Amino acid sequence: MQKKALIVGTGLGGLTTALRLSRNGYKVEMVEKYKQAGGRLNQLVKDGFTFDLAPSFFSMSYEFKEFVDYCGIEMPFKFIELDPLYSVNFAGSERNYLIYKDIAKLANEFKGIEPDFEAKMTKFLKKAGRLFHDTEGKVIRKNFNSLPQFLATLATVPMRHAPMMLRSMWSELNRHFSSYEVKVIFSLVAFFLGATPFDTPAIYSLLTYTELVHDGYHNVEGGMYQIVVGMLKELEKANINITYHTEIVGFEDKEGELAALIDQNGKRWEADIFVINSDAAYFRGKVFNRKQFSNEKLDKQKWTLAPFTMYLGVKGKIDKMAHHNYYLRNNFEEYAGKVFKNSISLQQPYYYVNASSKSNPTTAPEGHENLFVLCPVPDLRYKPDWNDREQLADDIMTDLSERVGFDIKGNLVTKTIIDPIDWQNMFNLYKGSGLGLAHDLNQIGAFRPKNTDEVFENVFYVGSSTVPGTGLPMAVISSKLATEQIVKRYGTIR
Repeated sequence: MQKKALIVGTGLGGLTTALRLSRNGYKVEMVEKYKQAGGRLNQLVKDGFTFDLAPSFFSMSYEFKEFVDYCGIEMPFKFIELDPLYSVNFAGSERNYLIYKDIAKLANEFKGIEPDFEAKMTKFLKKAGRLFHDTEGKVIRKNFNSLPQFLATLATVPMRHAPMMLRSMWSELNRHFSSYEVKVIFSLVAFFLGATPFDTPAIYSLLTYTELVHDGYHNVEGGMYQIVVGMLKELEKANINITYHTEIVGFEDKEGELAALIDQNGKRWEADIFVINSDAAYFRGKVFNRKQFSNEKLDKQKWTLAPFTMYLGVKGKIDKMAHHNYYLRNNFEEYAGKVFKNSISLQQPYYYVNASSKSNPTTAPEGHENLFVLCPVPDLRYKPDWNDREQLADDIMTDLSERVGFDIKGNLVTKTIIDPIDWQNMFNLYKGSGLGLAHDLNQIGAFRPKNTDEVFENVFYVGSSTVPGTGLPMAVISSKLATEQIVKRYGTIR
């Protein structure tokens, strides 16, 4: 008899799980709090501009290939490899560093500030590459049903990597490079993923290997939301229905299993199997009322930084700007160390700008630019009041105008701000944390909330704050791991 699966949430993890389960013969239905699918991989259309709401590029494109092969479908979107990957500017400098995958071209960018850069970076990447290939299959793509199993697996990783678990990412960069600019630039992957390189383990230097060597960064033709558009077409083919404006607020259990979830209108949603694509830690506390996931307990966990985002449509073309741009200052250690807990002024913030109209001209009217601005800020535990949002937005636009030699405010056609309170309310992000639980050593693998529920055998989790971690490729892997758990327990129904 065909079993029914209800998936709560339509982020990338939920969408890919839905199609995997359908492939395995399950009848799938989905509910979503927001007005449209995608979770943080969403879209804002306003005043003739089309903005990607959050993710603006991705790595590990082969995870999408594994997914479509598993489901027996064609790739539902077209992605484009980025090179250069991004541009970096430090305050007070006219220089923009372009980050190329070609190490010789990259070395030329740092000529005069980092002696023997090419040899140093080659050595750094070789070490990071060995770590990546020694851990990817063993740790990232694997379910762990117990802590002893996880620790036993870690014991099989070559001992040469052990020191990198004890050092910070910044310390590892210090061992290879002398230039402040080089160290800051190649630690950005940690900072803009919601952490700082000063307390992120050095094992995450493998991310530099993935961006420069292993697969690089990719954008999507037509904008990142085309991933979701393509997935929705496949859901329609598979007869998978989504009901929007539906928030789960309660539940009913029966004989040790979840019998139904209850929405804000009191409607019961019944199924044989439930997959939660909401924050795996937050949902357990908010809906299932688990004491170990109470707000008091969650507040003591390490969470990623919250996003302060702006969506700007401007008249005119900005020549001094690439597709992906980081705008930094010269106090990185102080800023990164204090921004988490709101103990430094945000008047001179670090921020990222994605000018999607540079490579996807249809996202803006002709002769205009489409700018998405991301500024990592403290979560709502440390900065609950966002009455100053307009001031921060104004400071960023003023600073950006000076750096690119273009009057942003004077040519502004449209502006939308989404602050951490908005992000929390739109997508149930705990305290506005942009990417869920951080990836400290005590919050990865078996130390992270499991993708199987502790109480209900028929409840599973995918996406943020469960295994393996955060980011678009991790969401796709998460769907693979959750599906494995479901099929292991309930089988394939064809």
